[in-house]
Amino acid sequence: MVDNPLLALADHAASWRSRPMPEEVAHHARRALIDWFAALLPGCLRPPATLLAAAMAPERGPGRAICYVDGMASPLRHAALLNATASHTVEFDDIFRDAGYHPGCPTIGAALAAAQARGATLEQLLRAITAGYEVSCRIGVAVQPSHYKYWHTTGTVGTFGAAAATAVLLDCDATRTAHAIATAATFAGGLQQAFRSDGMSKPLHPGHAADAGALAAIGAAAGVTGALDALHGPVGFAAATSEDTGKWDKALAGLGERFAITAMTFKNHGCCGHIFAGLDALRDLQAEHGFAADDVARIHLGGYSATKDVCDRPAVRTEQEARFSAQYCLAAMLVLGGVRIAAFEPENLSNPTIRALMPRITVSLDPELADAYPGKRAAKLTVTLKDGRELFRYQPTRKGDPDAPLSDAELSEKFRELTVPVIGARAAEELLASLWTGDALPGAVPLLVHGTRRAAE
Repeated sequence: MVDNPLLALADHAASWRSRPMPEEVAHHARRALIDWFAALLPGCLRPPATLLAAAMAPERGPGRAICYVDGMASPLRHAALLNATASHTVEFDDIFRDAGYHPGCPTIGAALAAAQARGATLEQLLRAITAGYEVSCRIGVAVQPSHYKYWHTTGTVGTFGAAAATAVLLDCDATRTAHAIATAATFAGGLQQAFRSDGMSKPLHPGHAADAGALAAIGAAAGVTGALDALHGPVGFAAATSEDTGKWDKALAGLGERFAITAMTFKNHGCCGHIFAGLDALRDLQAEHGFAADDVARIHLGGYSATKDVCDRPAVRTEQEARFSAQYCLAAMLVLGGVRIAAFEPENLSNPTIRALMPRITVSLDPELADAYPGKRAAKLTVTLKDGRELFRYQPTRKGDPDAPLSDAELSEKFRELTVPVIGARAAEELLASLWTGDALPGAVPLLVHGTRRAAE
């Protein structure tokens, strides 16, 4: 048993400044960076990032980091806040399944801004990202699943990812990295209610996490100290946000041997991940049996706790609510053939065929699936057709999970799908090639011209 998990994590994070980086780990870090840009760029055209960028424009000072929302050079924290917010907006960002957590948006949001501000190399960025994923994903494991009852893990645990990654880029040693993590613990926040009701607060959670984590690291690099028992102490982070003081033996198992960034889920649908297994099951049943939306009498989705608690939404009004509604997303899958960005455009939110299907779809908690959560994100789907046939599928995992991963080619196609409408085909291909094989940090992209979308080439 580790006496102080914070010190163990800080020592490991700081080692990424110089330790040998396995080729596999570097490749997975590039995959994470590609996936982050795929989620970021469409989010740069949408609120709340656009609203916040305009509101904060008078506060922008000089800097070398890039705020992709408006394409302007920015201070580190300004860019981290806005880019991390934008990257969570269209719900296509990565997941660490065992922690119920989206590490990319806060960790890469802060790390890329810090790398650009410091003039770092791409290799240094990949090292920092890996360190941030290691620290935050393992802290997420320590406090789950009870943490998710009230807290949004991406807002809370994401603060640690941002702090650790920024600390690496600021060349903090293990002691100063520990103080960055300790201070980040007291900055962490993000409530579940923010996305159980309608509103724009949810994407702000990773934005705040990126900003707060970067601030913690900047402070630590300058000598600001934190409480080094802030993670596991009797009134520390774990005690305050979960049912105990943390499952630290489980969280730290394999530290230095297994790396969180090699076990990421990359989203294959543009909605809440707790619906994914049901969507995969419906897609496969439809492909196998050839039924259409008009053939369906009713659908029942059995899921784990979050599927029921977060995603059982039989009535929706807004894009935000639809992204978290199993009823809407399953109906959209039947009618549109996929749940991508187009599924949440106004014409589809009001699509009468989708709306007519939603009352025929029910959701319940399946005790067997609930017991396996969060390690497994499974679904049991029953489709009853109007001709009387009842079709059933048990979906043990989700396309995109580590045991059913997106290939490099599929990840590239996801990147093109999400970015070409925003920056054009040529710019998208150039950025993608540089992220796969380049040595230079990613820079600015031609996102906006006079505040409007640049025409695709």
